[in-house]
Amino acid sequence: MQQMLKQAQKMQQQIAKAQAELAEAELTGTAGGGLVAVTVSGSGDVKSIKIDPKAVDPEDVETLEDLVVAALHNAAEAARALTEQKMGPVAGGMGGLGLPGF
Repeated sequence: MQQMLKQAQKMQQQIAKAQAELAEAELTGTAGGGLVAVTVSGSGDVKSIKIDPKAVDPEDVETLEDLVVAALHNAAEAARALTEQKMGPVAGGMGGLGLPGF
C-alpha cells in the first residue's frame, strides 16, 4: 500500500511539472503564409495575435477573419500536441488507477 502511495505521489509531481511546463510554453500558429500569427500558451490561452498589414483589405474583411480563425486552430493543434507529448507518459502510467480520462 505504501508503494502505491509513493507511486501516486510521484505521478502527482510529474503531472504538476508537466502542467507547469505547459503553462510556460508558447506556441505559434500561422495562416495565409504567415500573414496572421497567433501565439498561445501550452494550456491554450491566447497570448498575442499579429496581422501583417498586407492581410488588411477593408473590402475583404471576411478573408482576414478566416485567416485569424485558421491561425487560432493551428496554434490550438500545436498546444494539443505539446500537451499530449508532456502528459502522455504520465497519463499512461495512471491507467491502472481507474482515474477518469486517463
